[in-house]
Amino acid sequence: MKYISTRGGIEPIAFDQAVMMGLARDGGLLLPETLPSVSAQKLDAWQNLHYKSLALEVLDLFSGDMPRLDLDDLIERSYSSFRHPQVTPVRKTGDLYIMELFHGPTLAFKDVALQLLGNLFEYELKKSGGFMNIIGATSGDTGSAAIYGVRGKKGINIFILHPHGRTSPIQALQMTTVTDANVFNLAVNGTFDDAQAIVKELFSDLEFKDQYQLGAINSINWARVLAQVVYYVFAFLKLRKQGFDSVDFSVPTGNFGDIFAGYVAKQLLPEGCINRLILATNSNDILTRFVNNGDYSIAGEVTPTFSPSMDIQIASNFERYLYYLHGQDGAKVKADMETFAAAGRMDLAAFGEQAARDFASYSVSEEETIATIRQCSQEHDYLLDPHTAIGVRAAQELKEDRPVVCLATAHPAKFGEAVQKATGNEVELPPALAGLANKESRCEILDADIALIREYVEKNALEGEI
Repeated sequence: MKYISTRGGIEPIAFDQAVMMGLARDGGLLLPETLPSVSAQKLDAWQNLHYKSLALEVLDLFSGDMPRLDLDDLIERSYSSFRHPQVTPVRKTGDLYIMELFHGPTLAFKDVALQLLGNLFEYELKKSGGFMNIIGATSGDTGSAAIYGVRGKKGINIFILHPHGRTSPIQALQMTTVTDANVFNLAVNGTFDDAQAIVKELFSDLEFKDQYQLGAINSINWARVLAQVVYYVFAFLKLRKQGFDSVDFSVPTGNFGDIFAGYVAKQLLPEGCINRLILATNSNDILTRFVNNGDYSIAGEVTPTFSPSMDIQIASNFERYLYYLHGQDGAKVKADMETFAAAGRMDLAAFGEQAARDFASYSVSEEETIATIRQCSQEHDYLLDPHTAIGVRAAQELKEDRPVVCLATAHPAKFGEAVQKATGNEVELPPALAGLANKESRCEILDADIALIREYVEKNALEGEI
């Protein structure tokens, strides 16, 4: 299995190189040369596997020459910290199914990928004897999950940029109260898009990237997306065992990473197993406007909402899907992305029919988000966080005659303000979150200025021999 760039500017590379490269050296995103597929007979063999064993089978299709025993060990260590034996359990709630992705160390779906990615980085660095400086931007949950994945690991420093005052208080505390010597938190005066743009610019400076051996933990890193493919297959097999041969998924998304993992899972499984991917957005609705109208354009400023992890205008992973819309033509992708960078828009109306085959989409208002949390609590005695509520509401609006699995992306206690507004009750903090406010914290507040961030990284980065 070799990997190429969405912009066509690099020679094919191996899986381990793709993991360590993060962003492709031509500015594009990495993808397998060919997406694998599995047969119905293979699904029969996978039917009763527990999560870790299924992860081994799925990841082994993409991981090239990595020894299977090494991959098995990485998976075992990555998911041993999860609080539920099924890792991502699926439960029926009313006429929907909810897949709980929040049983990892930081109570968010990002743990599923970032526990694995942290162990992959450590594995590769042990082989090479090298070092790495991870730089990432977060709208909330990626930062803490990445930090927990690499805290204290030898040969790795991690720099996380988050938008100052635009995450939930719990999300900020989960990051800033980790005071390991290799962890650096930067609160940026700006939006997630500002932080993400700085990270991409640093990675695009190839001399700087090489000097400091930059590593990516955002979903620009292919391994992030790959790890998330597993839970789509896991959920489908759960419902297949109940007699369903076709399933829809409803995915709250802002950066297009989680739902792109669903797109890859859809290509992996036999035709029809995953029928529709319901793309749920909040009022920052660039992805919904694309699916419904072919309009991929920045519309004003980012709007702060009760679902801050989705307060994004520029969806990084959309470029991977654009690559398939353009028939895997990297030159066309590069031209479109340059147009978008210059003008803030792409006219993709010509791809309306294809997008409609792959996705359905609904933009959920703040009022609908709160009402959905309230409804689910009253009718099913089940608490949703606001991001999950967006996925549930979109599923309610767009559900057809197949079962719908809604991705529960975070524990509701991480967003207590929204849940209290909806239900009138405070959310009891689980042990992983209780007492965070009383812990020592460390964070640097900087303007969203590439020169300031670069200077800070240079001052604190690992460099040369370790």
